[in-house]
Amino acid sequence: MNSFRKELWFCTGHRREFVNITHDVQNCIDESGIKEGLVLVNAMHITASVFINDNESGLHHDYEVWLEKLAPEKPHSQYRHNGFEDNADAHLKRQVMGREVVCAVTDGRLDFGPWEQIFYGEFDGKRKKRVLVKIIGE
Repeated sequence: MNSFRKELWFCTGHRREFVNITHDVQNCIDESGIKEGLVLVNAMHITASVFINDNESGLHHDYEVWLEKLAPEKPHSQYRHNGFEDNADAHLKRQVMGREVVCAVTDGRLDFGPWEQIFYGEFDGKRKKRVLVKIIGE
């Protein structure tokens, strides 16, 4: 069994943003040389997420609206966590959207359904954060 590890770094221009990282993950698979196995992709920060869904702008807008209803950013005073920081809502949004995904690698490609894509979800952006890509297989 072989193993490959790489970090992807992101610094979004907005506090909240969804970034399609499917091609970045596939590039890691290509670089690894692994043809059959699994790839783990996980956010290495507690106010960011990695998830799989459709790459459709209306859906991304709906996520933004839905998440803001579940955990509104303001007023900051509504959260006990906020004091030195103002990102309690980002922690809650990450919890809903998830920390990581695990995907099958078949014949050197992500083994996805027809509309599946991998996204990095940022909920407290404008600073550098990383995503771990770990691939195991043959």
